[in-house]
Amino acid sequence: MPLLGGARPPIAALLVLLLVVAATTALVLGDRERAAADTAVLTSQQHVAEDGALSLRASLDESITDIERAATQFGTGGGGAPDEILDKLGKVYNKWRGTAVVDPAGGTLLAARGETIPLAPVLGNGDGKGKDAKDLLGPRLVRLASGETRMLVVAALRGADHPLLLVASGTLNAPGISSGEGRSLLVVDSAGTVLASDGPSVARKSWAKRVRETAAADSAKTPEPGGHPGASGHLMGDSRGKVRTAVGYAAAGRAPGETSAAGGLGLSVITSVKVEGDPTAVRTQAFGLVAAGILLVLALVVGWVLLRTVQRPLLRLYLESRRLARGELDRPVARFKGREPARIGAALESLRRQLLGGRPTRAGRARGGFGTRGTVVVCAVLLLAWAAPLLLFLNRPGSSVSVPEQLVDDQRRRTDTASDRVRRALNEGWADVASVAQALAGGERAKSGDPAAYDKAVLDQTLREHGRYRAVYVIDGEGKVLSRSGASPRHPAGKPPVEDSVAQLNTSGKEPAVAAYAAVPGAKGLTVVGEYDPQFLISMVTRPGLGQVWLIDKGHRIIAADRAHGFRAFAKLPSGHLDALADTAVKKAGRTTGTAVLHRSSRSSDIAAAAPFTGGGAVKDLGWQVVSSQPTSWLELPEYTAQRHTMLAGLLGVTAAVACLGWLHIIVIRPLRSLADQAEALAAGDRKTVLFPQHHDEAGAVVRNLELIRQRLRPTQKPQARPAGRN
Repeated sequence: MPLLGGARPPIAALLVLLLVVAATTALVLGDRERAAADTAVLTSQQHVAEDGALSLRASLDESITDIERAATQFGTGGGGAPDEILDKLGKVYNKWRGTAVVDPAGGTLLAARGETIPLAPVLGNGDGKGKDAKDLLGPRLVRLASGETRMLVVAALRGADHPLLLVASGTLNAPGISSGEGRSLLVVDSAGTVLASDGPSVARKSWAKRVRETAAADSAKTPEPGGHPGASGHLMGDSRGKVRTAVGYAAAGRAPGETSAAGGLGLSVITSVKVEGDPTAVRTQAFGLVAAGILLVLALVVGWVLLRTVQRPLLRLYLESRRLARGELDRPVARFKGREPARIGAALESLRRQLLGGRPTRAGRARGGFGTRGTVVVCAVLLLAWAAPLLLFLNRPGSSVSVPEQLVDDQRRRTDTASDRVRRALNEGWADVASVAQALAGGERAKSGDPAAYDKAVLDQTLREHGRYRAVYVIDGEGKVLSRSGASPRHPAGKPPVEDSVAQLNTSGKEPAVAAYAAVPGAKGLTVVGEYDPQFLISMVTRPGLGQVWLIDKGHRIIAADRAHGFRAFAKLPSGHLDALADTAVKKAGRTTGTAVLHRSSRSSDIAAAAPFTGGGAVKDLGWQVVSSQPTSWLELPEYTAQRHTMLAGLLGVTAAVACLGWLHIIVIRPLRSLADQAEALAAGDRKTVLFPQHHDEAGAVVRNLELIRQRLRPTQKPQARPAGRN
């Protein structure tokens, strides 16, 4: 018989795996110091930095796109003189500190508004002759003599005898994260130079220099697929007693294949906050040692039982059947315990008597005893009785787990940041629609000769350049669609357009409808409408590490939710405490930046936060807010780490038991039961059925020996006399 055949491999594998599981249980269920809670706080700071980096990149990209689109729409061919172009630009976008129109051929300043723009970085030595035209365009960061940083965006104005340059200068501010007391924000470039800051000053700290160097070095790394579009990480700053500084950083980069002009500027966001440590520990070492010891005892018991009831009887049956097959019939077959071995042993004894001249009989049939299948089931029950409590019941922290206050505060800040991000995106969308309205009011439309075709071209270009819209169209004073691009308009037919703002068009249905309205100057009743794509709203509230996130309206109806959990349009929030929190956040709007609570129930707890839209703009009348809920079991806290390790030990135990005992049942137990039936049939006189072994193992060897016995018992066929004559 081969060494690896039969019952030996599954029993040996079971013992080895159970020993490994016991050792793993003792190791992973060690005591967890409370300082390990820093992992959850550090991860939270990394997510805060990622939110800030995304907000910064989105804001800069939007600003760059605004100037490029304005240069296309207000080109000198239809926008008028340079002064008129800057006036139109100022009516739509008021976020620029300075704007100018420059002739690159001679470096001549043709028109300017706002603060003086440093043109030397754009034109080089006073004119643009030494530079390629493409090198003059795009965004760049400029450091002023005062130490402030400006972002210059340069776009080409087409339509004149030769191209001109539209230049805009804007302040590089810290991203839209509510800093508050104790939190610091830094924006650094690829060299680690601080370009903007907010909160308490930490730029000169020794740890801040180390973080700036780390963030600058990681900013050039390729981001991981599916994660933050840029390198990110966290580390621990200085420590003074129980107070430590948790730091997170993230690059405002771009993933491979993304077209983000701001993502190529090499900017990174660094956030830091002081946290207090808790020296207490989660004691699980004794529990792990006891669980490992019990599993070792069970492994020895199960191994001994399987050896006594499965492997040894199989070997003895093989020896007895081989003796009979060789003709050694002088002593009776030994008696066996257990149902299947006893049946086979009784059949072998009957066959021995038949070889000695006896007649076939069923007298040797034995049905008593405990079956091998039952033995395997009992062993499985013993092992599962150890693993199931670990997997389902033990080491459950419940709702009394200690959650650091910093995590609650971070949930509030991140929810407020998400609310601000959605608000800014909707306002920027309205500004884009307003710029389209300005373009439709320009002289180029009248000169085109076909206003309808011109309107359609402008709408198509807007929809192509901005993925936030599902449809862009023009309506008259009675709500009739005059020109459109994209999906079917959902503005109520026959209803006058809303005044310049962002409006919610429905409160029921399969999909929320939200649109930005901007009146066309000088055209009575004409309004440009841009309907937001629901997927755009979903992308705005989808952030890792924030849990479940919902965008809700005044009636607490869900407008959008994070992509991982999905939502049903206009459904209510899933819990009453979230509704109460949303009401509280509205009452405190303007006094605080969002509201957050640690909600505990009888079996679990979660960190919930709500932040209404603040700051006005085109969305001031919406009354929307962002609500988030993060189950504490998703956090990297010591109690939940111990729970997950306990579940891992139970899962490993279940896997080892099911795999090895299932293997034993398929390879040994089922063939053994079949072997018992074959042996009894042969003892009862069945000489015609040829016996073939299923496997080359102990049971297969017994089957081969039974076949040899069958051939010895089969009577020799005598040739029949051939009849004479014709039949």
